[in-house]
Amino acid sequence: MAVALPFNATRVAVVLLMVIILLVGYFSNVSRPLFTHEATPIEFVASSYSWANHTLKHAIPEKEMTQLPGGDPVELPAIQHLFFTPPENEDDIKSLEDKRDDIRRAFRQTWNSYEEHAWGRDELKPLSMQGHDSLGGWAASMIDGLDTLWLMDMKPEFERATRYIAHLDWDNSTSESCNLFETNIRYLGGLLSAYELSGEGVLLSKAIEIGDLLYAAFDNYEHMPPHTISFQDLKLGRGHPAETQSSAGLGSMSLEFTRLTQLTGNANYYDAITRISKAFDRTQNSTLIPGMWPVQIDVLHDFQVKDDSFSLGADGDSLYEYLVKEFVLLRGREPMYEKMYLDAADAILKNLAFRPMLPNKDDLLMLGKVDVVGGDIVNLRPVLEHLSCFAGGMFAIGGKVFGHDEHVVIGDKLARGCAYAYAAFPNGIMPEISTLSACPTLDPCEFRSTSIRATPDGFKSKDKRYILRPEAIESIFILYRITGNEEYREIAWTMWTAIKKATKTGHGTFAEVKDVTREELTHTDSMESFWMAETLKYFYLIFSDENILHLDEWVFNTEGHAFRWSK
Repeated sequence: MAVALPFNATRVAVVLLMVIILLVGYFSNVSRPLFTHEATPIEFVASSYSWANHTLKHAIPEKEMTQLPGGDPVELPAIQHLFFTPPENEDDIKSLEDKRDDIRRAFRQTWNSYEEHAWGRDELKPLSMQGHDSLGGWAASMIDGLDTLWLMDMKPEFERATRYIAHLDWDNSTSESCNLFETNIRYLGGLLSAYELSGEGVLLSKAIEIGDLLYAAFDNYEHMPPHTISFQDLKLGRGHPAETQSSAGLGSMSLEFTRLTQLTGNANYYDAITRISKAFDRTQNSTLIPGMWPVQIDVLHDFQVKDDSFSLGADGDSLYEYLVKEFVLLRGREPMYEKMYLDAADAILKNLAFRPMLPNKDDLLMLGKVDVVGGDIVNLRPVLEHLSCFAGGMFAIGGKVFGHDEHVVIGDKLARGCAYAYAAFPNGIMPEISTLSACPTLDPCEFRSTSIRATPDGFKSKDKRYILRPEAIESIFILYRITGNEEYREIAWTMWTAIKKATKTGHGTFAEVKDVTREELTHTDSMESFWMAETLKYFYLIFSDENILHLDEWVFNTEGHAFRWSK
C-alpha cells in the first residue's frame, strides 16, 4: 500500500525529480554529436595511407618518452578583465549587434564565394573567382575558417564543411611535399579548435591523421623535423631536417602537439615537441643576444648559431608567444617555459623595442630588427613588420600570467603603435613593412621629418602591400579582454571600416591591396586563409560577449585557433 507523503516532502521530491531530469538532459548533451537532426551521421573515411601504422626507423622507446607533466595545476592569476554586466542601454546593445552583423556579413560573403567558386581548394582568388592550391590542396581555407563558422553560428555551412573534411585524404595532395609550419598551425590547429568547439568526433579523427603525418617527420637521428616534408622521403625512411631552419618554424608546434596529446593520451606528440623545447632551452643564453634566438638556427648541430639577425617578424615571431602560451596550456606544470619566456621578454625589450620618432610624440612603442655586427655590436634597425604586431598581445598575456604589470603597459604601447601605423596611412591600413626613425631612448624626442613622398610623416614604406593580415587586431582584441578599456573597441571599429572599404572587390569578396600609400587602391588576386581564420574572427570577437573564448579558459595558437586549457 502506498504511503502518502506530507505536503513539504512531496514538494521536495518534485523539485529533486526536476533537478535530476535537467541534469540528465544536460550531461546527455555534453558529448552528443553536433548534427543530431541528420538522419545520417557524419561518416569518417580514413586516408588511403595510415601514418599511424607507418614503421618508424628511429622510433623512441616508450619508456624514454617524455610524458605530460602531472600533479596539480598551478593557480594562475586571472588573465581576462572581470567584466561586470550591468544593464546596457538599448543603443549600446544595438551598436554592438550592428557591428557584429557587419563583420559576420563580410565573413558570409567570403565563405559563400569560396563555397561557390573554390570548394575544396586551398584558397579563393577573389578577383578571378577561381580556386587555387598553395598548401597541398587539402582545403586550407575550409579548415582554417571552420571554427569561425561555428563562432558566427553558421551551422549549416559548418556541417557541409565537416562532411567534406570527414572524407579528406591526406595522401592525395597537389604537391609532393608540405610546409611543416603552415600544415601544423592551419590544418592541425584548425581541426583541433573546431573539434573543441563543436564536439564533432570526425574532426579529431582527421586531426590525429595529420598529426601522425607531422610526427613521422621527426623520424631521423636528430628527432627534429624538416621545414619542408617530402611525403615520399618519409615513406622510405629518408626524412631529415635541413641544416638551417627558421626558429619560428621549429618553435611553433608546442601548442598543437601538446593539445593533441591531451585529447588522445598519445605521448608521441608531446615527447616530440619537448625535444625541440629542450634544445631551445639549452641554447637560449649562448646566442649572440642571450635570451633570444636568431631568425635562422642550425638544427643539425644542436642549434648552434650562425645567423646574426634577430626579429619578432617573419621566421622569428611565434616562437616567443608559444613559450607563455604553452606554460598556460600546461597550467604551469612545466616551469621551463616560464624561464624561457621571461628571459626572452627581457632580451626583446632591451634590444628590439624602440620609440618611433613621430610628429605628435605619442607614447608608443614598436619592435624592430637587430643585427649583431662583429659578434658584439648590436645594430637596431627600426623596421616595423605587420607580423610583429602580435607582440602587444603577447606581452599583455605574459604580464598577467607572470605578475609583471609593467609588461601589460608595454603590451598596450606596442598595440597602440600598430594602431597608429594604421591610422597614419591614407586609407587607414598599414603596410607589410615600414621603416622609421627611432628616438635615442624609449623616452619622447623631437621629430625630424624622414618621410618620403606619398608616405605619412615618420614612415617610409618598404613593402607597401596589405595582405589581409590579423596581427594588429589580434593585439587590440587581447588588450581589450585584459584591460576592459572600451577605447580598444573604438580603435577596432576604425580599423575594420578602413579594411573593409580598402579590400572589398566588385565581386563582394575581399582582396589584398598592392600599395596602401596611394589614395587610389588596386587589388591583388589573392586572399590567404588567415583572413577567415584570424582577421575576421578577432574583429568579430572584440564586439562579442566577453565570455566567448574566455582568456582564462582558452589559448589561441598563432593562426587564431583556440584550444581549451587542460584540467
